Amino acid sequence: MRHGKYPLIITFLVPPLLLYGVFVLSPYLQAFQISTTDWLGYSPNYNYVGFDNFARLWRDDLIWNAIKNNAILLALLPVFTIGLGLFFSTMLNMGGRRGRAGVVGVSGTAAYRLVYFFPQVLSVVIIAFIWKEIYHPNNGLLNGMLRGVGLDAVAATWLGDPRTAFWCVLAVMVWSNVGFYVVLFGAAMAAIPRDIYEAVMLDGASRWVTLIRITIPLLWDTVQVAWIYLAIAALDGFILVQLMTNGGPNFSSDVIGLRMYETAFGGETKFGYASAIGVVMFFLTLSVAVLALRATRRDRIEFS
Repeated sequence: MRHGKYPLIITFLVPPLLLYGVFVLSPYLQAFQISTTDWLGYSPNYNYVGFDNFARLWRDDLIWNAIKNNAILLALLPVFTIGLGLFFSTMLNMGGRRGRAGVVGVSGTAAYRLVYFFPQVLSVVIIAFIWKEIYHPNNGLLNGMLRGVGLDAVAATWLGDPRTAFWCVLAVMVWSNVGFYVVLFGAAMAAIPRDIYEAVMLDGASRWVTLIRITIPLLWDTVQVAWIYLAIAALDGFILVQLMTNGGPNFSSDVIGLRMYETAFGGETKFGYASAIGVVMFFLTLSVAVLALRATRRDRIEFS
């Protein structure tokens, strides 16, 4: 049996590793190689240009504008999404009245979770088109509600104004992600013994203090994972931005993923330059993930 162990391991391990190398590692390596060329994507001819594409990136104002927008998403998307997720999860799990049953959630918790999670079952394309109609300046739901309550002056061309387009996309990103983290944090909170909450509340702690001092420390590992996922999502944002604003107006909602796509498949068709943007995105994403892990690292608090 011992002699047959290693052939068995190799038999089951080598095929997945080969598939991973061909379909995952190989495209990365090809992107690195293409980023050092002036390949246009539709011709077999290309020249090696070394690091000229990366030097051009440094001088490209559109790239810096896209990176700035991604940096804003990186700063705000995790904060808003995790904050709302923790708030709603706390209300669902311990927002009910305290009585003989102790700390309980609100009635109809399962229905609320279903409503919060509903955006997760929708395609991102569907979400983009729904919100594009909601933001429509003439017959959109948002302006219709504002006009219905007498706030005609507040109604605007939300996706057509450089001052509001980016923030409208950010709001949709938060809305589409928060439901998943409500369910995730809710499942983690359900594993915390109720005795801890009841002991804290018997000492007179409010629900807000309980959330900050008890719930978040006990859920820190889950919050850390959520932060990493949302940070990676903030460095992307490609599909929503492309379908809702296409980076406009005047590049006010542009992101680095859309800039790479437009460079490769838009009017320029510069695959070498687009690959250089992709390489920069790769290292930015990797750096953000590592920094977030280190910044949020802390001693684990266990309960039994």
